[in-house]
Amino acid sequence: MEIEKIKAIIEAILFACGREVTINELISALEVNKEDLITIIESMRQEFENEDRGIEIIKVNDAYQMCTKKEYYDYIYPIIDKRSKPNLSNAALETLAIIAYNPKISRAEIESIRGVNSDATIYKLLEYNLIEEAGKLDVPGKPTAYRTTGNFLKMFGYTSLEDLPDLPKYKMDENQQIVIDDILEENKENEESEESKENDVNEGESIQSEEVNEGICNEEINKESIDKDE
Repeated sequence: MEIEKIKAIIEAILFACGREVTINELISALEVNKEDLITIIESMRQEFENEDRGIEIIKVNDAYQMCTKKEYYDYIYPIIDKRSKPNLSNAALETLAIIAYNPKISRAEIESIRGVNSDATIYKLLEYNLIEEAGKLDVPGKPTAYRTTGNFLKMFGYTSLEDLPDLPKYKMDENQQIVIDDILEENKENEESEESKENDVNEGESIQSEEVNEGICNEEINKESIDKDE
């Protein structure tokens, strides 16, 4: 099958489905190997980007979806959805981050990390389809576990949870307070840099001072020589 025809079929499938379509589903429909399929789709994604079109193909874990570009959100949203825009509070963002970095975490564990009740926040994240239930944990009480959804990845522009930024290194000090190692190292580097600059300035001043003193001495010697000649 010609590549252009394969591209047309992929575009038609993604448009018609309106959801994430897995690589295995596309392989089954097109009967092409995985490597070739991924190469073709990535080529299509680049073409959509270069042609400055209003739609794009995004990757979500091992699936692809056709959607509108984020910059046109404000033009589309008022027409297709009259609901208020999702508004995530700091508490919701904090809870979402905890779940994203700790897949299959229970409500009690979330509240233990945050130190406050998180019932309302979790309910709101479920309503926005940013998190979902991930079964029951194999611990006493069999609490429900939570994880982020594909909608979370799409909203924040990630293709998978592996794209999340690395968390800073930390340790506990003598008062059992969290100390961020990365911040300490950065502060230490800044202090060393400032100290180095001060040393360079002092050395420069010392050299200039020596040069001035040497100049004064030379002037005195020249003056003495002139007086003798007179």
